[in-house]
Amino acid sequence: MSVNTWIFIAVIMVAIIYAVMIYNALVALKHNVSKAWANIDVLLKQRHDELPKLVATCKEYMKFESDTLEKVIQARSQVANAREQQDIRSLGKAETTLRAGLGQLFALAENYPELKSNESFRQLQSRISSLENTIADRRELYNNAVNINNVRIEQFPDVIVARKFGFKAAELLQFSDAEKADVDVANLFKS
Repeated sequence: MSVNTWIFIAVIMVAIIYAVMIYNALVALKHNVSKAWANIDVLLKQRHDELPKLVATCKEYMKFESDTLEKVIQARSQVANAREQQDIRSLGKAETTLRAGLGQLFALAENYPELKSNESFRQLQSRISSLENTIADRRELYNNAVNINNVRIEQFPDVIVARKFGFKAAELLQFSDAEKADVDVANLFKS
């Protein structure tokens, strides 16, 4: 074999090894996105399980606030459906509705001293608030993993391998502008 043949074989081998390294890195990024989603999914399921207990506790005291309780129940169902279907866009919208309903529920609870002093209510409120904070943290980690994945599959030469093997961009978990806006506390007490 000639020197040119050996050089050609060496170049092909380097290109193959480089493509394999890119492929493996893209696989790792894809699985990081899946893992980050799974972490959020666990927390959403935990909160989903806690909400009926909160609503049941509130129903005992908040006889005239059925609209607020119904909104929380409906929003919980929407979040569950979006979560099960892994529909990130719908989940963001449903989360916005649920968080608004919970905010209103907790604000209205201020009008019910017996409810506020109920140990079960306080524990559930604390547990759900803690889950909300953890979900927000996990959402940040998920969106970071999605961003890294999406940037990498668009960069050259990774884009060639990504297209060849069908790597897709993941969707960011975003909540509506209404959730990001300042809360109008005075409006929460109107009902």
